[in-house]
Amino acid sequence: MAAVTQRTPLIAGNWKMNLDHLQAIAFVQKLAWSLKDAGHDFTQTEAAVFPPFTDLRSVQTLVSADKLELVYGAQDVSAHDPGAYTGEIAAEFLAKLDCTYVIIGHSERRTLHGETDEQVAAKVSAALNHGLVPLICVGETADDREQYGPSAVPVAQLEAALAGVPATADLVVAYEPVWAIGSGRAATPEQAEQVAAALRAVLVERLGNETAAKTRILYGGSVKAANIATLMREANIDGALVGGACLDVKEFTSIVRYRQHVGL
Repeated sequence: MAAVTQRTPLIAGNWKMNLDHLQAIAFVQKLAWSLKDAGHDFTQTEAAVFPPFTDLRSVQTLVSADKLELVYGAQDVSAHDPGAYTGEIAAEFLAKLDCTYVIIGHSERRTLHGETDEQVAAKVSAALNHGLVPLICVGETADDREQYGPSAVPVAQLEAALAGVPATADLVVAYEPVWAIGSGRAATPEQAEQVAAALRAVLVERLGNETAAKTRILYGGSVKAANIATLMREANIDGALVGGACLDVKEFTSIVRYRQHVGL
């Protein structure tokens, strides 16, 4: 398995299709103020937001002008370079907006838009080619879990996503059990850790011990302030991909500051 190393926790807020660009400005200002007032140390826990495409320029301008320590990324990316691909957004464009991350392979993209493992892998390569950090989402449905066990589908999805990825790649993996998303019923810390450990083993096999040791694995699926601390105690869980709870500034601030409000 991967060597033990210090990984900076990442709390990532996926806004999904919520908040227009004016609402985004107000939200990011309020979130930044909330974290600053609480004395949050971003070197101890990184906080990132993932707005819709139409908000990114506004968020970039605010973060740059106010020198905010929040980072941000996009919710999807095209596998293609600029060209005749109506409605798509190239990785090159996101890089020009100073995005740090891009979510790839979210379960909603896989289920609602029919994204395949091959398309996810192509998007991962596109992101890396333009200096973006792909946040690769993997996870199983309830039927998958019953038929194949808890880690088979996420492991297969990650193996496919890493096709052609260089051993030195900077990436993040998010385990999001589909059965937990939006259900209010998160995986138990033990369930999440079991899959995260299996995903870490894939990283070791595909990218080597050094990269596997520094790659952060997040848990996503009904994360809230009430359960984040128990998840973060697990050895292979390095943060969270937060959905609905990230749209509440107070709740998201509390999740980001999980160390303080539980004494970790």
